Amino acid sequence: MTPPDISTSADLSAPVVELNDVHMAFGPVQALSGASLTIRAGECIGLVGHNGAGKSTFVNVVNGRLTPTGGAVSYTGEQAPQDQVRNSARAHSAGIRSVFQELSLCPNLTVLENLRIPYSTMPRHRWRSLARTTVIEALDAVFPDHGISAHALVGDLSIAERQMVEIAIAFSKRDHDARLVILDEPTSSLDVSIARQLLAHIRRFCAAGGAVIFISHMLGEVFEVASRIVVMKDGRIAEARETADFTHDDLVEAMGHVVPEGDAAQAAEARAELGPEVARLPSGLSARQGEIVGLAGLAGHGQAEALAQFFLSRSSKWRADDRPEVVFVAGDRARDGVLPLWSILRNLSLATLKEFSRRGIVNRTAEAALAQDWQQRIGIRADKLTDPILSLSGGNQQKVLFARALASAAPIVVMDDPMRGVDVGTKKEVYRMIRSEAATGRTFLWYSTETDEILECDRVFVFRNGDISAELTGADITAENMLRASFEMQEAAE
Repeated sequence: MTPPDISTSADLSAPVVELNDVHMAFGPVQALSGASLTIRAGECIGLVGHNGAGKSTFVNVVNGRLTPTGGAVSYTGEQAPQDQVRNSARAHSAGIRSVFQELSLCPNLTVLENLRIPYSTMPRHRWRSLARTTVIEALDAVFPDHGISAHALVGDLSIAERQMVEIAIAFSKRDHDARLVILDEPTSSLDVSIARQLLAHIRRFCAAGGAVIFISHMLGEVFEVASRIVVMKDGRIAEARETADFTHDDLVEAMGHVVPEGDAAQAAEARAELGPEVARLPSGLSARQGEIVGLAGLAGHGQAEALAQFFLSRSSKWRADDRPEVVFVAGDRARDGVLPLWSILRNLSLATLKEFSRRGIVNRTAEAALAQDWQQRIGIRADKLTDPILSLSGGNQQKVLFARALASAAPIVVMDDPMRGVDVGTKKEVYRMIRSEAATGRTFLWYSTETDEILECDRVFVFRNGDISAELTGADITAENMLRASFEMQEAAE
């Protein structure tokens, strides 16, 4: 596999983007304050910070989607004077590309048709053949053995496959070569093996003269791929140092805390006396009252389908119950979780409306009190709960979905990779909440692509090709055992 040929047109030490004292205000809200940073060819910037720290605003200024209210942004390689084009056009001509946490592919188009949208200079005649070749070459370069057809309808792909397609399109060769690729939580839906393919491609891309901004709450990946780490806090650049100058503890301390730690040790020790079996699926997966059951294995091997089957079997009624049997936390929030036209308050209270309604009339005072309580408990960063849900960062939207589920009275919580894009501080608080809720007898069925989350479970079922390849408990719940079980069924069949 040959790395991208960028070095022929780029000085490996030349700046790609320079921000000089940049400010970004939305009315009275100062989202970015005094940001100054130079991003050079050949480097990977690890951009970290808690949800709401200003990372999204920062990258939207870099990629031209936002025009700063103060300061200046300059690009090397742009092909038009700054005063003659919009910021987005300047960034595009300079080779700035972005992959957002909220994926932007058109679900009603095929993979190759989605490539056609940003490829503005693609020939009109026989463009499908060129688009197919381009997108497959990009997928092959980033994700070998991906198995994705260029003619596949994007809406039929899994969320992991959609993320792979969007990443590949960002790195693809087209009218302007990619000089800086911004990746926002790019591995959040990818299993470990596919994520490692992406990290390897990032290293090749930067070695060839490209630059990457890598945004992730998975700090291990940041340390692995970044040459420099930039820490954002409250709309400011708090730290910017070479990766080697940070330790894990230094980085967490620089990010600061956004939620109270609580008595995490006490919650971790809390264990419920497990009650009777409350869930059993045809696949063999089962759970008892008060148990935290994890679903592990490579992405796309039947975990999400098993959870959906169970959830629908317990909730497919036309009328809401006063006490629902099960509640769902979606990982693909855009498709399965967030109601985009509603406020933060309405999204959060949706699963509990029946509990404080009488004769179809909602007690708005009780609804507001519940939402304010959970805003504080889980650290939702919002000025007003009546603001639109889409005004929040992706991680804060996910917190709303978590609060919606945990605020309900449902005894079983189904979680489909629920902490995509959630910061490390909030994750620890959510782990504590889950353990505390399980100690009172609540049951959790938890699928995650993050090994650290599965290690929090009492029992783990490893899936392979839609079947359970292993059941792990106690000291047997290790990353090594899960990885071995993810592949052993395939090896036995060969």
